[in-house]
Amino acid sequence: MRRDEKACGGKQPCSRRPMRHTWALGLLLLCGLFALASIAPVHAAERAKKIAPTPKAAATKARAPKSASPAASVPAPPPYKSAIVIDAQTGAVLFEDQADRIAPPASMTKLMSFLVVHDALASGRLRLDSPVRVTAASARVGGTQVWLREGEVFPVEEMLYALMLHSANDCAHALALAASGSVEAFVQQMNARAAELGLTLTRFHNPHGLPPSPPAQRDIAAGNLSTARNIATLCRYLVGHTSILDYSSTQRRSFRPGDPKRRVDMRNHNHLLGKVHGVDGLKTGYTRSAGFCLAATAERDGQRVIAVIMGAPSSKARDLKMIKLLDQGFAALRNGAATRAAVGETPHDAEGQIRFTIPSYTAPPTKR
Repeated sequence: MRRDEKACGGKQPCSRRPMRHTWALGLLLLCGLFALASIAPVHAAERAKKIAPTPKAAATKARAPKSASPAASVPAPPPYKSAIVIDAQTGAVLFEDQADRIAPPASMTKLMSFLVVHDALASGRLRLDSPVRVTAASARVGGTQVWLREGEVFPVEEMLYALMLHSANDCAHALALAASGSVEAFVQQMNARAAELGLTLTRFHNPHGLPPSPPAQRDIAAGNLSTARNIATLCRYLVGHTSILDYSSTQRRSFRPGDPKRRVDMRNHNHLLGKVHGVDGLKTGYTRSAGFCLAATAERDGQRVIAVIMGAPSSKARDLKMIKLLDQGFAALRNGAATRAAVGETPHDAEGQIRFTIPSYTAPPTKR
């Protein structure tokens, strides 16, 4: 008997029993696979039934309107705190938004300083070639300047160019002394002129527009204050009665041209000049409390508009909006859409109980 038969009790070889076990296991595995295949579709159908919305829910979802985004439902705020556009000839208001809001005018203050110096020239107290000697106080004025030194002498005309193009605070101080003998007397004349023009929401404390100092005293109410409407009225008077456009339309000029080491090559702060059709003035302004300000004027096809923006967040936003306001003003003139004529005594409400009037006068032809 063979050895493998002895191990299996002398009968058939043992290797046949494992074969029968293998077939049995294969049969069981095949049955299991068939069972799983039949159960899986049932579970998938149950899951799909749970996920799929009912007809009622689907109809409700289809009817639900799309919610508007916040940006689409809420208009963006204007890029300024106040603005106005007027017809320079009649004073008619072509556009306004918060035009009676009181705020610091910053260097637009120099528009009134120009008027007071103009009065001194008209009266003969000053001439354009009158020498202005710089004092120590004028040389100490901070902010934008042409770096005046005590003892320097310049003619009134050169200082007026520095005032209007470069917004030189030291020149504003020096011109105030030359025109009135003291800054205090000059400021009194500024406020007197404001009262004469009906600028009842305007108060001046200095000739340049810098905020009060030292910093502990920088209360807005202690500095110069005005409104977009008041500034527009002042600009209308200046355009009609003075030679301000000769200065405000100049784009570039040198201060101290004969001194290469201390020459200041001035570029007009009004960057709309030479870029926007018809623009020839008037004055920019900026302090932290005032924001970016601009009083602008333009003439097109024999018509002139004046626009004022106060409190813009940047010079770019201010200038872009000013371009649109000027275009809007001229379009209103073409369409005859002036909202309110300012000829005669026209009252306006401002800040609740305060009232003021735009003075009655007709602007003469523009002086250049």
